[in-house]
Amino acid sequence: MLYTTYFANIPTLALDITPVSICGKRPDGYKGLQYKKLAPKWEFFQQWKRSGDNHYYVRCFNEQVLEKLDANRVYEELVELAKNTDIALVCYEKPEDFCHRHLVANWFRENGYKIREW
Repeated sequence: MLYTTYFANIPTLALDITPVSICGKRPDGYKGLQYKKLAPKWEFFQQWKRSGDNHYYVRCFNEQVLEKLDANRVYEELVELAKNTDIALVCYEKPEDFCHRHLVANWFRENGYKIREW
């Protein structure tokens, strides 16, 4: 099973769920797995931080990240990385905040995968 969550919520994950950071830069205290292929690119991320333009961010994330990836291959790589456990894709923002993990979750759903927020 695939989940999404944020770093502060990792302690609540079930023991059979492996957290995998999908950020460009993980928090200092996080020593877990990372999968940077799903991270936003630095340039558009910085522009978004300055402008707050979510439409710009979504367009750039789709064009520069998701459209260059194959969902089936990404899923296979994540499963291998997590050693066949359930996976929680982790980022910083709370569930109600704008976050690229929600874009990743929608992308997985559009490609036939079940994924939900933990």
